[in-house]
Amino acid sequence: MDDLTGFQRDLLYVISGADQPSGQDVKEEIEGYYSAEINHGRLYPNLDTLVNKEFVEKGQLDRRTNYYEISDDGLREIEDRREWERQYVDV
Repeated sequence: MDDLTGFQRDLLYVISGADQPSGQDVKEEIEGYYSAEINHGRLYPNLDTLVNKEFVEKGQLDRRTNYYEISDDGLREIEDRREWERQYVDV
């Protein structure tokens, strides 16, 4: 996960906590966290990066709507990140 941006990491966390969210679902959730509008030109290329790195799987709900789902590799990356964080933050 060390080669992901913070935004990509946040997208990965949002996707892992949802049940096959659409891109719009991810957008709404991430906008709530960032308290700012996220445009499509930022969102979808970053989602595609996560798909290309095989951290996220992309499927089709209908002809216009895709969904995203965390992959086993994506879950492993999150677990590795949390383990790394624990050595610095003991909560």
